[in-house]
Amino acid sequence: MKHGKKYVDGAKLIERSRLYDTQEALDLCVKTGTAKFDETVEVHVKLGVDGRHADQQVRGAIVLPHGTGKTVRVLAICKPEKEDEARAAGAEFVGGNDMIQKIQSEGWMDFDVLITTPDMMGMVGRLGKILGPRGLMPNPKAGTVAPDIARAITEAKAGKIEYRLDKTNIIHCPIGKISFGTEKLAENFNTLLEAINKAKPAAAKGQYIRSCVVAATMGPGVKINPNKVG
Repeated sequence: MKHGKKYVDGAKLIERSRLYDTQEALDLCVKTGTAKFDETVEVHVKLGVDGRHADQQVRGAIVLPHGTGKTVRVLAICKPEKEDEARAAGAEFVGGNDMIQKIQSEGWMDFDVLITTPDMMGMVGRLGKILGPRGLMPNPKAGTVAPDIARAITEAKAGKIEYRLDKTNIIHCPIGKISFGTEKLAENFNTLLEAINKAKPAAAKGQYIRSCVVAATMGPGVKINPNKVG
């Protein structure tokens, strides 16, 4: 696979076989994020669990101290008496059955997060086949099914992210933008890794964090020493 000149130049700054400390790895990320747009910095953590078993699932949500740098468009589906509350909290789109119908019949998906209340999940559940594959299905563990809808919306707008295992037992999460600088990225990184460590299943055996890599959108990956994170 061929890479562009900027990627190749950035890769020269990184020793591929070396495991870096968090601060140094993120500093390299910032230096190699040289695209013309404000690149996102992502963390990829491979865990020593088997996500096929229910007792080894790792999933949760946290609010990053400095957010993600992304503008989040929130759709709130709730009862009429909660609609004003949802709007006041900052939701761009608010409704009930009308919004569910819009998604079902028009394929409308102009939102980044769907937040709902427990009493609406019976209706929202009909959207499982549409929202599920896109990772947009509300879930209590992710904080997107909550009785206090205003708080859930405020947290989502402030930079709340969900972390969960993929099929290869890796967690992929954004922790901010290159423009944040090393210090803010490190605070977001440490908050995420602490949450992942706290979510360690009792059934997990052996080394929990097997590997950890950070990378800017268009930059090379930088390996972090898994024994020194979280």
